[in-house]
Amino acid sequence: MANLFRLPVLLPFLLLATAAVVVTGDELRTFIVHVQPRENQEFETAEYRTAWYKTFLPEDGRLLHAYHHVASGFAARLSQRELDVVSAMPGFVSAVPDQRYRLLTTHTPQFLGLNVQQGVRNYTSDRGAGVIVALLDTGIFPDHPSFSGDGMPPPPAKWKGRCDFNGSSCNNKLIGARDFITDAAASAANSNDSRAPPVDNVGHGTHTASTAAGAIVPGAQVLGQAMGVAAGMAPRAHIAMYKVCDEVGCAGSDILAGIDAAVGDGCDIISMSLGGPSMPFHQDPIAIGTLGAIEKGVFVSMAGGNSGPDAGSLSNEAPWMLTVAASTMDRSIRATVRLGNGLYFRGQSLYQPENLGSVFYPLVYAGASGKPSAALCANGSLDGLDVRGKIVLCDLGYGGGWISKGAVVQSAGGVGMILVNQFLEGYDTMAAAHVLPASHVDYAAGSAIKSYINSTTNATAQIVFPGTKLGTSPAPSIVFFSSRGPNAQDPGILKPDVTGPGMNVLAAWPFQVGPPSATPVPGPTFNIISGTSMSTPHLSGIAAFIKSNHPDWSPAAIKSAIMTTADIDDRSGNPLLDEQRSPASFFATGAGHVNPEKATNPGLVYDIDPSDYVGYLCGMYTSQEVSVVARRPVNCSTIPAIPSSQLNYPSISVSVPSNTTQPVVVRRTVKNVGEVPSSYYAAVDMPETVVGVSVYPSRLDFTEANQENVFLVLVWPKQNGTRVVQAAFRWVSETHTVRSPISVTFT
Repeated sequence: MANLFRLPVLLPFLLLATAAVVVTGDELRTFIVHVQPRENQEFETAEYRTAWYKTFLPEDGRLLHAYHHVASGFAARLSQRELDVVSAMPGFVSAVPDQRYRLLTTHTPQFLGLNVQQGVRNYTSDRGAGVIVALLDTGIFPDHPSFSGDGMPPPPAKWKGRCDFNGSSCNNKLIGARDFITDAAASAANSNDSRAPPVDNVGHGTHTASTAAGAIVPGAQVLGQAMGVAAGMAPRAHIAMYKVCDEVGCAGSDILAGIDAAVGDGCDIISMSLGGPSMPFHQDPIAIGTLGAIEKGVFVSMAGGNSGPDAGSLSNEAPWMLTVAASTMDRSIRATVRLGNGLYFRGQSLYQPENLGSVFYPLVYAGASGKPSAALCANGSLDGLDVRGKIVLCDLGYGGGWISKGAVVQSAGGVGMILVNQFLEGYDTMAAAHVLPASHVDYAAGSAIKSYINSTTNATAQIVFPGTKLGTSPAPSIVFFSSRGPNAQDPGILKPDVTGPGMNVLAAWPFQVGPPSATPVPGPTFNIISGTSMSTPHLSGIAAFIKSNHPDWSPAAIKSAIMTTADIDDRSGNPLLDEQRSPASFFATGAGHVNPEKATNPGLVYDIDPSDYVGYLCGMYTSQEVSVVARRPVNCSTIPAIPSSQLNYPSISVSVPSNTTQPVVVRRTVKNVGEVPSSYYAAVDMPETVVGVSVYPSRLDFTEANQENVFLVLVWPKQNGTRVVQAAFRWVSETHTVRSPISVTFT
């Protein structure tokens, strides 16, 4: 029978631990400490487990978070000497210093084929009904109409969370709101009292929450632009906000506490638009916590990162999470640059003041001065330069924020700004709420404008504002900032998984944006911002949409449905492009651009039992390291290791020796979730001749619902050639196409 800990039994151990740890003058730091109880040792309640955690600590006030659902351990403030003592205590497994993670920052429902009736609040859509979406972010502005509970049913009976806002701020839409920032209030691990309300002072959490599951709000706009109906991907879903980030960033210990609470509260989907540097999974609190969530049946959607277009720049690479890239949509908020020589170039700006008239103003390139940082219009770099009454050309770069560049130009007396991409940013431009008349133009346009400036001693220009234009192309395309694979932690798992809208996304905002000179437009406040932070909640809401249609599907099945139905072409029928207008690789797109309607009816899915992830981890790490991630003792010598290429993933990534004649054999299993009877036939899309791909058997027959079939994919080199070759194979029936990308790296 299991040994059930009770508080009286704990008291002697608590006294011993207190006596053993001698407080020194060492600096206190936050550590996430992983511990494991003795075999067959269980806890009746979370309070008993928390009391056991405290036996490792010198005093109660050191405990910041106690983890109960997705990690076995706690976060605490300790000196290095104290940690050395703790590490010698029975039950200790490992400790990781806390670290900071960063935030990865109306037209999209229509763009994705999820039509919203224009002009009315309409709850006839059941997208996301009965599903609870958890956002781990900067908090939320609860009074925004995007979080109205009008017409929403009560949350499902499984909901166990709470709302830490006062009064009636929470409702049947926003059903939960909690703050886990340890600096904000007393630790929830040490007190049952309500913490500070999770007010969003940044805007990021309000934006992501409304994108995922916001209510339908007519008349959404920003500074009079992008007018339309705002709606989340799953407007019928419930929202729970867990504040784990502020304007500085997000502590790993707080994130882990938020995941732990979301799982314990009964959430179905966890959406996190945050990330950090690539690190081994056993050192990453996000990877540890999300595996625990997956094991409890909770789907996890994560931002891929904003460090593109560099290769290997991804965040959040674990195979149990959906890693989301960012792409454009077919809407542009135009700001056109006209030059004195008659040429014009289309850029973007959210701030659309009255046109500067027919007057052409002198045009100068700040970088021509040769002054350090002047080309970037960095703070102070224009001091002493003659830009008064002129339009100033500034390079995008990283010499401060884009809005701040305009502020520098304005303070120096400039009347306008042309913001120019450098080569890496390519053709992507953003609509920002600049403080003065401005236009963000692409690299090719910027080069032409610079050539014009160099060709004359009297360069002039004007900026005009045509407003919002729909139907622009190419769309979607991968955005320059979207992080790229390959997967640094495990190249055998192709990442990112999928892409969704992440450029110039309109969603709810807590306060009015724009320069003081802009005339406020009546109505609720919205903002347009960009990042994989924006693409991630799109996929979270779509996962809620799928979950509401298929409540019995596992997280892996939902993920498979999203990936195998993704589009590989843009709206014009051409291959997805990147920021340079070149065909985008799988390291940028993953399986492709999400197609929500197809994802609800994929035909076949690649399912993964959560226990398989332990075998997968045993193929990468030691037993102790796997035990940290799995939150229980694991002896890898007794568990068959699963190579990453053999994990039942919806995509395939393999390494092939270039001098071999033997094929790499990949085994996969598909489950029928479509019609019966049905037959699927294999088709291989192989644009290259340097690799051979075969699928055996070439036909799969299904006579029952949820029937599974096993097949093999054989990959071998035909000749020496490109280091990386990317192809795909499809299972095709009369009604479905189930596509899996294949990435082959020659070694």
